[in-house]
Amino acid sequence: MECISYKKGYKYQLVEAYSVEIPITPEADISSPSEFITLTTNGLLTMEKGYAWDGPSGPTIDSRNFMRGSLVHDALYQLMREELLDNVATRGPADRLLQKICKEDGMSSIRAWWVYKGLRIGGDPASDPDNKRPVTKAPKECEQST
Repeated sequence: MECISYKKGYKYQLVEAYSVEIPITPEADISSPSEFITLTTNGLLTMEKGYAWDGPSGPTIDSRNFMRGSLVHDALYQLMREELLDNVATRGPADRLLQKICKEDGMSSIRAWWVYKGLRIGGDPASDPDNKRPVTKAPKECEQST
């Protein structure tokens, strides 16, 4: 039997790599096990072509002025879930960075502030290493194979 392994919860996928300099700088270069995300010691965050993310979360609208911020934010939260970045030390700066990028992309200051406040109130589980997205196998008979 041929099996596939996949993760649910993604809406968007990059069709070309995207890099941005951010103020979050690890002590050593890091790379996600998926090889889709890297973050260098000088703060260069790169998401490779094919990287998938779920876009803006919560009760919100997936507007163009939210997409780049959600991409960067989701990548950083993924690195936190993978324990490549400390979620306690990094979560606040990542949330502020989302707010900053959204404002740069034309989001109103009021909406960007609400986005930030919503993350501060409800975003902790998304950065928690205990909340990694589970891998599902298909068809069902593949669940017992390793």
